[in-house]
Amino acid sequence: MKLTINLKTFLLFLIPFMGMTQTSKIKILHSNQTYRDQKQYPGAMVLNGNVQVEHQGALLTCKKALFYQLENRLYAYGDVFVNQADTLTQKSDHLQYDGDSQKALSWGKVVVKDKDITLTTDTLHFNRATQVLTYDCFGTIVNQDNTLTSQIGEYFANDKKLTARQNVQVVNPDMNLKTGHMDYYTETGRTYLYGPSTIINKESELYTERGIYDTRLSLGYLLKNSIIYHESNEIEGDSLYYNKLKSFASGTGNLVITDTVNKIIVTGDYGEVYRDKDSIIVTKRPLAISTVEKDSMFIHGDTLSITGPEKNKLMKVFHHVKIFKSDLSGKCDSLVTHQGKGITELYSNPVLWSGANQITGDSIRLISDLETNKLDSLNIIKNALIVQKDSVGYNQIAGRNMYGKFENQKLTSLLAKGNGAVVNYARNEQAELTAIMDMECSNIQFNLKENKIQDIMFLKKPDGKTYPPAKFPEDRKLIKGFIWRGAERPLKKEDIFIHD
Repeated sequence: MKLTINLKTFLLFLIPFMGMTQTSKIKILHSNQTYRDQKQYPGAMVLNGNVQVEHQGALLTCKKALFYQLENRLYAYGDVFVNQADTLTQKSDHLQYDGDSQKALSWGKVVVKDKDITLTTDTLHFNRATQVLTYDCFGTIVNQDNTLTSQIGEYFANDKKLTARQNVQVVNPDMNLKTGHMDYYTETGRTYLYGPSTIINKESELYTERGIYDTRLSLGYLLKNSIIYHESNEIEGDSLYYNKLKSFASGTGNLVITDTVNKIIVTGDYGEVYRDKDSIIVTKRPLAISTVEKDSMFIHGDTLSITGPEKNKLMKVFHHVKIFKSDLSGKCDSLVTHQGKGITELYSNPVLWSGANQITGDSIRLISDLETNKLDSLNIIKNALIVQKDSVGYNQIAGRNMYGKFENQKLTSLLAKGNGAVVNYARNEQAELTAIMDMECSNIQFNLKENKIQDIMFLKKPDGKTYPPAKFPEDRKLIKGFIWRGAERPLKKEDIFIHD
């Protein structure tokens, strides 16, 4: 079968597709003088004086231009001004424009305005097809909120977004942000930070290696290796949130809050800091660490809060509270520390271990020297009982209330006041059991050496006797209220996280 195609029909079919492949041409609207100079400007049409050209909705004016019609290119000189559909304007000394690719290169005092932002730089690449402007020789973007500078920048006009790199800085009257790489949204003032970044304002300093910061609302979401500096406090965590207007910060995951003045560190998995209220609260695996002469005390509970001004902090720890220090450990259901008074109080079935001594009572108060922060004394309020384990029994000191003194972190004396009682296994220098004392007296004074009872003084007439070991009555071995709680004692700092 022979196929015959009419030439006229073929051309009518082909012409629409040929039109689709053509690129719109740059149009000359006005020039005071138009001429060609093939020797000086081969292939170009010279436009001189009040030049006006148009291309795809953009109007360009300048003093002089070279128009390469076949290549659809234009070189503009002197007071170059581009108006793109009243959405974006640009000024520069020089401009090269390719009508086919819609790419422009401008240099010399380049100023771009896009609604509420102004971009200035020395050299600028502009892709009109993608509406992306790029500079790599330092640029500045200014809007009503911030001034941003960077060595390299890529502005996406459609998204109102600037990707800035190298020596990036965002400043306003209240803030100075520095980073090496960020995305900045000019309409919202929100920044996305990549790499080491610092944000400094009058109240705080923030550091992060990845995060989001809202420069208008002063909100920060810090997501990697982040720290917030609040005067004497430092806050670190896997994820930190910062709200300047509310003077609030919170942290999640490996949270560390450091009080550099009071030498207290608080850790946990979630916590909140209220700066105006001088308040810290940690609710997931909280741990308070305080240092006294290179020896740290660790305190853990279900919830921990610290409130109050410097040098007068009040720390409260609630539920499943445990304490560990190299020479002191303890347990209770709630604990309160008054920093300004040097007093720590343990409530609800408290127990302390100091050396070989187990100390219990309805409540226990520890008192520290305010100058040295060393443990000075303790008060045991109601049902006071101190127990030491002996190989054949338990040394016991009881009283309604009891008052003790510490020297070099060791218990050296005790006063049992009211309903005093003692069971003491006396041993000679060879550690041989020689006698067992069972006495009651309203007030009894004890002196201890190396955590062992050295002297006993009855301040009033006692009642009881001292027995030979073999004749000590079985029913007198334990003072009323006795309980041995050695299995609950934290032996290392990790033990304070164990709920008995």
